[in-house]
Amino acid sequence: MKKKVTFMCTAFRDGFQSAYGARVLTKDFLPALEAARDAGIDYFEAGGGARFQSLYFYCNEDAFDMMDAFRETAGPDANLQTLSRGVNVVGLESQSSDIVNLHALMFKKHGITTIRNFDALNDVNNLIHSGKCIVDAGLKHQVCVTLMELPPGCEGAHDPDFYERTLREILDAGIPYDSVCFKDASGTAVPSKVHETIKRARAMLPEGTFIHFHTHETAGISVQANMAALDAGADAIDLSLAPCSGGTCQPDVLVMWHALRGSDYDLDLDIEKVREAEEVFKESMADYFLPPEATAVEPLIPWSPMPGGALTANTQMLRDNGIMDRYPEMIRAMGDVVRKGGFGTSVTPVSQFYFQQAFNNVMFGEWERIAEPYGQMVLGYFGKTPAIPDPEVVRIASEQLELEHTTQPPLERNDADPNKGIEAAKKQLEAENLPTTDENIFIVAACKEKGLAFLKGEGEIGVRKVDRQAEAPPTDGPASYTVTVDGKSFQLSIDGDRATVNGKTYQVRLSDGETSAAAPSAGGAGQAVTAEMPGKVIRILASPGSAVSEGDPLLVLEAMKMEMQIASPTSGTVQSVDVSEGEQVTAGATLLTIG
Repeated sequence: MKKKVTFMCTAFRDGFQSAYGARVLTKDFLPALEAARDAGIDYFEAGGGARFQSLYFYCNEDAFDMMDAFRETAGPDANLQTLSRGVNVVGLESQSSDIVNLHALMFKKHGITTIRNFDALNDVNNLIHSGKCIVDAGLKHQVCVTLMELPPGCEGAHDPDFYERTLREILDAGIPYDSVCFKDASGTAVPSKVHETIKRARAMLPEGTFIHFHTHETAGISVQANMAALDAGADAIDLSLAPCSGGTCQPDVLVMWHALRGSDYDLDLDIEKVREAEEVFKESMADYFLPPEATAVEPLIPWSPMPGGALTANTQMLRDNGIMDRYPEMIRAMGDVVRKGGFGTSVTPVSQFYFQQAFNNVMFGEWERIAEPYGQMVLGYFGKTPAIPDPEVVRIASEQLELEHTTQPPLERNDADPNKGIEAAKKQLEAENLPTTDENIFIVAACKEKGLAFLKGEGEIGVRKVDRQAEAPPTDGPASYTVTVDGKSFQLSIDGDRATVNGKTYQVRLSDGETSAAAPSAGGAGQAVTAEMPGKVIRILASPGSAVSEGDPLLVLEAMKMEMQIASPTSGTVQSVDVSEGEQVTAGATLLTIG
């Protein structure tokens, strides 16, 4: 008799993150979710992870409203699961204990059944409080061990012995759980290690424990890894639906169904109904820009390793900043960043820390500029790394960030921080005359300034869609064009001093093409302060006429989820501020002029 294989459909959470950088509008995918439900699928990944922040950052939507709509569409009996990052919950920063608890309460309130909970460093201390909060809120807790394969030639942690020790620490800590997941976000864990790890877990765990395995197709071995997991005793795997399947996503339900034909396993579903559901899904997503790297296996990923869920999120940001051509260099640089960073698993948030540091190493020179989160990680501010980071990198990070190494648990430090927690979020809301609901408190804690901007009605849309109207005959309103550069088509519309390119809005300066001399300022010729890299101006800290000293902060640029403070290169007076908040600037652009 064949064994029924349970699977969670990840298409509407991890699939969106892996294929579209998590930038998908709710109204667009609900018809596909309904079709998947009608095809007999009743276990869905429904939010959390990057699909929380992204709705506020890029979609101008409320993630709690999305979860409510998901529950209504999937039906009352569906198992809806979200993803949480231990003490980081659904953000890149660690939180205080009251916010970790509020996360569980709010997700339960908004229709979630199960929370998959992991720590990218496999620091079990980061799972104890979060796991208890999940169970106390009446949710099912799927506790995780995170997997990856280290870059070739690199040894330390990330082998069956390490994963066995981590699982033993989870059990010894008494963390309540309903199931156990082994999560390979980069799709790089070799099948032999997957098999041995789950085989040992099956022998260690109480009889009947539900074991779940998660991987991606990024390195091309997901089906083989899934088979290895099933043969070792796993009960469930993660599968997705086209167009959010294969490549950076999970393997397609159809592909796995085919791979299991003639075996001892069965997905036990009506495959023709699944095919129909995929057609609905493809139609629902037809207007979305699907990055070519999202659909392909990348043989070089084991040397990085870049998780599928982070790959397209980062390439979307590189495209936003006009530097996609540097991406291959950044992927190559990630190998060295992983080797020297203490072997945290390449899954959010650590994967983002790795990429931010690789980005800096490419843009500014190796280890010339430490990305703050990466530096904090090697200094212990996110918990204990699986291995000791490179001492020289630790020294550089300590000097640049002006921080000492710490062994203090993140929760303990955050609970003592007056700028974190429920009361701090309430004060921010009250200062903006916004309601201090539990939802709003959590939005501000998880999304900071961008969460506040959304609640104030100032959210932005950063969804990449094909602008069909740009191809229509011209009408009154913005001028629209289809522009082809190096064989690539871009949808461009210009409305006054605003240009929209493939859904991304920029502020532009238009002139008649004549050259004119700039009037000299009262203070004589000034010194231009230029952008070292492309980014978005998110805060301007200086104004024309203000006196500044060398090193004073002038403005803050955001790129690759990093905030970079631009300091004055000299003492003097601000003659002009040449950009505005919200403006996207290119490398070398003049930001301010100091006289």
